[in-house]
Amino acid sequence: MAGTGVRPLSREPLTLPGLLPPLPAEALHARVARTLRGAVSEGALPGGTRLPGHRALAQALGVSRNTLVDALAQLEAEGYVEARGRSGTRVLLPALDLPGTGSAPAPRLPLSAWAERALAGQLEDAGGDYATDFRVGQPVPELYPARAWAQALARRAAQPLPGSGGDDPLGPLDTRRALAAHLRAERGAQVTPEMLMLTGGTQPALDALARLFLEPGRVAAAEVPTYPAALAALSATGAEVRGVPVDDGGLCPEALPPQASLLYLTPGCQYPTTVTLGAARRREVLAWARGAGAYLLEDDYAADLHHTGRAPTVMQGLAPERVILLGSFSKSLAPVTRSGFVAAPPEVLRVLAATRPLTDRFPGTLDALALADLLASGGYARHLRRARQALAHRHDVLLAALTNLLPGWQPRPARAGLHLYVTLPPGLSAPAAQAGARAVGVALSPVSGPGQAGVLLAYAHLPPEAIRAGVGRLARQFA
Repeated sequence: MAGTGVRPLSREPLTLPGLLPPLPAEALHARVARTLRGAVSEGALPGGTRLPGHRALAQALGVSRNTLVDALAQLEAEGYVEARGRSGTRVLLPALDLPGTGSAPAPRLPLSAWAERALAGQLEDAGGDYATDFRVGQPVPELYPARAWAQALARRAAQPLPGSGGDDPLGPLDTRRALAAHLRAERGAQVTPEMLMLTGGTQPALDALARLFLEPGRVAAAEVPTYPAALAALSATGAEVRGVPVDDGGLCPEALPPQASLLYLTPGCQYPTTVTLGAARRREVLAWARGAGAYLLEDDYAADLHHTGRAPTVMQGLAPERVILLGSFSKSLAPVTRSGFVAAPPEVLRVLAATRPLTDRFPGTLDALALADLLASGGYARHLRRARQALAHRHDVLLAALTNLLPGWQPRPARAGLHLYVTLPPGLSAPAAQAGARAVGVALSPVSGPGQAGVLLAYAHLPPEAIRAGVGRLARQFA
């Protein structure tokens, strides 16, 4: 046994471990192998131990002999055990020497500066079960056109995929043609299929564009308050992000920093206040961009969710050479579709397409083609007409409930989107409102930022009776 790294067979009775709990979709032989592997690593089966015969070991573990044989073959291939013919199967490895077990703190991860900045930009949201959940970001399953989407997927799945559909970094041409037509007709965009790249949603597009334009030493600008995940993507690059105040007319152009090379804004429906940037201010912002040599990231997140009149046209239609338009169907269809897009000047799109394989896969071809059919057939437009009616009704229910039951809270009527922005009464901070609401089983989203005394109440995912009940709980706490 000299030089083998194992000790002589112990004469003490062998205590076999019980099977570990199964992992999702784990085969039984893999579960047996994982159990024995852990016993070896922890010293329960020391090096040199002779295992019982296959039949006896299988019976002890409660599995079939064939399952056990498959598990031992896997462990032998990994070097944990060795089958020695008539001498049986023996454990080869000694137990692992694992320092720092028990209550010792975990070692600090050697995170990069990018990761530290990205984590610093994340907002924690209290979990838990609530009687009424008004937090933003909730899916709206009853407004999802499940039948139309399933039919579009089935049609496309039965057809051969186009030759270049799976490897075009911009996404299938059929989808980009249908999307370009939709954006020109509905959003006033100046866009061709060659100016479009399909994405898995707005956030990966934000991350990619921030990495292209920003780095330590550069300056970006963003509305204050703004979408927290967008701010996190900009800040993670190490660039200085300067806030531009928002008032009742939207972003204030006179506060734009001249050094910025990128501006993130939501002019159609400002997030989170829901105000619309007027024509005069839009012209001022575009004049600033041309003078500063900056690009605008126009997030048109609520484009198809305008339930009061028509949505304003996009700024991209006024200056396609300076504006990069971001959009997504995750709110108007469902997050599960993961369908978004970037409309950008050709020189920007070329760089995005060339760098995309380093950090992202090409868009899902089948989902993209199903989206093309939904857009081209008119199915998406029919879905939006129904969804907008439901959204308008739920918006009005929430607005009326707040006005009647919480007169000190001042909701701003919204022309679009899925939430109301509510200014709190003097003396009540956003964190205090969140804590008080939680005490009566209601969840809401505080507005982050210095001097912000507001909360967001999402309504699209709640039926009218749940909206009224939730506001009633708030009224009992705060009225």
